[in-house]
Amino acid sequence: MIRPLCEVVMAFALLPIAAGARAHEIGTTRISFTLHQTQTWSAEVITPPTPLLNRLEAAAGQPLSSAPDVDALRAGLDGFRRDIARKIEVKFDGIASPVAVSLAWSGESADATRPLAVVLHAYGPVPAGARNVTWRYRLVYSTYPVVFSSEGMQGSETQWLEADTQSPPVSVLADRRSHTTLEILAQYLALGFRHIVPEGLDHILFVLGIVLLTTELKPVLVQVTAFTVAHSVTLGLTMYGIVSLSPRIVEPLIALSVAYVAIENVVIGRLTVWRPAVVFGFGLLHGMGFAGALRELRLPHRELLPALVSFNVGIELAQLAIITAAFLTIALWHRHNIVGWAVENDIGAFMGLVELDAKAIEFCQTRIGELIG
Repeated sequence: MIRPLCEVVMAFALLPIAAGARAHEIGTTRISFTLHQTQTWSAEVITPPTPLLNRLEAAAGQPLSSAPDVDALRAGLDGFRRDIARKIEVKFDGIASPVAVSLAWSGESADATRPLAVVLHAYGPVPAGARNVTWRYRLVYSTYPVVFSSEGMQGSETQWLEADTQSPPVSVLADRRSHTTLEILAQYLALGFRHIVPEGLDHILFVLGIVLLTTELKPVLVQVTAFTVAHSVTLGLTMYGIVSLSPRIVEPLIALSVAYVAIENVVIGRLTVWRPAVVFGFGLLHGMGFAGALRELRLPHRELLPALVSFNVGIELAQLAIITAAFLTIALWHRHNIVGWAVENDIGAFMGLVELDAKAIEFCQTRIGELIG
């Protein structure tokens, strides 16, 4: 029991460092881009306000705000409105369009089921005779979707962009053709894989916690099967709106699952009769976390099933990649006697506790700020 206690103490000691870390943020920012018949364009950017404010503060060389209240968020972001406009690049045939930005808000900070979000309304003119448009948003560090549409034209086109990369050109004049089933499968297969590797640190740690329990294949397969079945169930149920739980609840619980699995590895060190059931329960939570990347896209009904299936397959391929890499690494370590099982599990437990404590402290700081503000 001494090791876990030391890990808890170390985790709390390093909270200032851990508080700046984030787990996967894929899909937390989403954008709708519309071309209007009035020769103008508009974009609606929905994103968490605190990370946005911190990125702007860092770029301006200012100290980062820690768990600001709603009024501080509003004032801070309003002061950066021109900076936000400069971080949005809309180009028609390679020529930049002027960008103006206004701010609005959605959700309630005190309601865990409706987390607060800032809505950036960007807009500008469309040059006469423009043929293609590209989008770039330089205030996001993760993968996010942009849905392109045009007034008076059919369909929409969804592109998933990586961080601040520029989108491929989108036609201004043509109707948005629907994606083929093969295109949907390929797009969401890659997205599902990327949701885990490299962007899903919490999910990577959980799978490693499963693998590090033992070198025997059967216990690993039992746990992975329980985890896969569970997250597949809640991924589907959440996507179809049958179950719903706020990310502000799901994400800290996912961090707790990482810490629990790793600490059980240290304290017990064997596959218990209850371990598959515990992994199954945590898998239900992870499935809700996976669904968060897709739920807000409001995919057309015909695209939902192939997107859901291929996204889930991408997740499974990523898990297999993690397990394979872990087994190969462990085999190399044992061959050269570099490190033992206890040290490996201590690392997993420590990282899980740091992530859990960071999320818990951040949530508590926000709530206390709301109460005294």
